[in-house]
Amino acid sequence: ATMADGPSTAAAASVMDANNLSAGGAEGDDVGVHSTLSDFYIGLGLAVSSSLFIGVSFIIKKKALIKLASGDCTTRASEGGYGYLREWLWWMGVITMGMGEACNFAAYAFAPASLVTPLGALSVLVTAVLSSRMLKERLNLLGKIGCAVCLLGSTVIVIHSPKEEEVSSMAELALKMKDAGFILYVIFIIIVTLFIIVYVAPRYGRSNILVYISVCSLIGSFSVISVKGLGLAIKETLNGNQQFTNILTYFWLACVIACVSVQLVYLNKALDIYNTSMVTPIYYVFFTTFVILASSILFKEWSSLGASDIIGNLIGFLTTIIGIFQMQLFRDVNISLRQLRVLIHKPSSTLTQLEEQRDGYGMVRRNRKRKRRSNDTPLEGGMDEEERLLKGR
Repeated sequence: ATMADGPSTAAAASVMDANNLSAGGAEGDDVGVHSTLSDFYIGLGLAVSSSLFIGVSFIIKKKALIKLASGDCTTRASEGGYGYLREWLWWMGVITMGMGEACNFAAYAFAPASLVTPLGALSVLVTAVLSSRMLKERLNLLGKIGCAVCLLGSTVIVIHSPKEEEVSSMAELALKMKDAGFILYVIFIIIVTLFIIVYVAPRYGRSNILVYISVCSLIGSFSVISVKGLGLAIKETLNGNQQFTNILTYFWLACVIACVSVQLVYLNKALDIYNTSMVTPIYYVFFTTFVILASSILFKEWSSLGASDIIGNLIGFLTTIIGIFQMQLFRDVNISLRQLRVLIHKPSSTLTQLEEQRDGYGMVRRNRKRKRRSNDTPLEGGMDEEERLLKGR
């Protein structure tokens, strides 16, 4: 009986051990999921804060450049001058942007780049609202609708974005940097940027808004990758794995400094020449596009997403772009909520009659001009038969 009980007891013990192991594994998975979601929400909060600071910084720097433009024109950024370095208001804008970039920097350490970067659309909303208040730039009804569309697109991006990162350590990042696709991308971006700086910018920079913004956006895709790498180094160091003895950390630091310096110079040139409400949205579209492209090549953050989430991300991004351009393309249209109500309640027949009458008078004027030019029929004072009929109608 004792020998018979032995195997059954051992089997029961093994089953209990297996259950305990399974429970421990499930508990570990729950902890991992909770940690991942916690990092996601921290990154989301930092990204939103970053957009608020950066949006405000655009307004402050623009006010400084406007103040500088009223003085000596040779010191303007668009003329190659650096007079803005002596303007305290410009430095306040730089400090505000630095706070935003610091939040952005921290956000990349906690959340995927494909989430953090598109949320920069919120800075466009902040800039649009504040520029209408502080810079006297217009934000009509269509612009306000565009702001709402941008918020809707950003929400869709947050819902469908990846909740975890594909690269979680410097060792994994070093391996991914050896990928042939990423190396070709780096070479291509460097060649195109140098061509724009050396050849295109001196000739077309003052007449085409895309020139300076393209330089900022191309270099900006490198700055985000560099910030992401530096953020991983700091995060690993805080977790006990020292990374400041790793030469790759200092490589990312040098890249961040170089990229941000180039972006500051060319963004100042664009802001000095063109309207803030045009620079900000176009910069967002170009910058976000190149960052998503670069992060998809290097980090492969979308590899864990399903087809529905990928489509949702693309739709959210396109919705945000539509909202941004709606704010800008129709910013000069004189339309308000009151005018919209009048238009809605006005009978369609009245509108049709007004349009016909306007077209009829236009035709009469064109005919009279032709008669004057040809001198076929001398015009006497008063209206001709055609015009009298139109007026009577």
